[in-house]
Amino acid sequence: MARTAEEPAIQAEALTMRFGNFTAVQDVSFDVAKGEIFGFLGPNGSGKSTVIRMLCGLLRPSGGHGSILGRDSTREAEAVKRSIGYMSQKFSLYPDLTVHENLSFYGRIYGLGPKLQPRMDAVVEQLHLAPYLRRSAGALSGGWKQRLALACALLHEPRVMFLDEPTAGIDPVARRELWDFLYELAGRGVTLFVTTHYMDEAERCNRLGYIYLSRLLLLGNPDELKGDPRVTPSAARWLEAGLDGSEAPMERLSAMPGVEDATIFGNTLHLLADNSVDAAELGRLCGGLDFREGAPTLEDVFVRLTRLAEREQRTS
Repeated sequence: MARTAEEPAIQAEALTMRFGNFTAVQDVSFDVAKGEIFGFLGPNGSGKSTVIRMLCGLLRPSGGHGSILGRDSTREAEAVKRSIGYMSQKFSLYPDLTVHENLSFYGRIYGLGPKLQPRMDAVVEQLHLAPYLRRSAGALSGGWKQRLALACALLHEPRVMFLDEPTAGIDPVARRELWDFLYELAGRGVTLFVTTHYMDEAERCNRLGYIYLSRLLLLGNPDELKGDPRVTPSAARWLEAGLDGSEAPMERLSAMPGVEDATIFGNTLHLLADNSVDAAELGRLCGGLDFREGAPTLEDVFVRLTRLAEREQRTS
């Protein structure tokens, strides 16, 4: 998606959060354009949720500031909360209420008044919930629970949506359908801030930020992240070999000089090796495998950056 000079929908400037002597988030800065799908990734405990809580006006930062649609997240916290939608990874609606009752309840919380019924009709149609209106929310499958949660979050027509692992625990078909709808929302100008641990979902985002140990380590589109020199150092390259049912020589590879990282994707052996390593000789030592030039994946990006950050922390 093309970047413009338009005021960003979400902006973080040197956001910092300390809890006593513990720094949960340190000097995190980024912006998200209107209508963009922004993926925010990082291991559990890295600071993702704390950043979101500061941006949403739920937590006052120790330093820096955030804004949503030009409103300061601290000084205008109530206005910010009214302008956003939030969908959590854990089903947070009322399981004993029907789909219709959940929608009605949340519509009243948002103070929709006479707009409530038209808005309910709209989200029910958009997310195909009509056959389930009289069913209790707790009886829905995982995918339909997430559709209901998204419908409730959209009732007040927010221009910015925060989605915390929205497809966790649902099947691949439901995941695909949910992402199709997220693309529709972005096409209508809704800004989406998504956290996920699924690399195929990260590939769907316009841009990504990766946070680890409280710091934002990388920011850019998926191709830019894969091209980062920390992921593929100038003196190294990625190699791949098909296993064809043969046993992967992982122990031998890990002991070989010049092999920095090795993993398996399906029937493919995938590794990062120093340029001094000869691919043909490597294949011979691995039982005749045919190694060819490869490319880093997003998983490689995050694993490499995590290990480098941990190494830096140990030596500092």
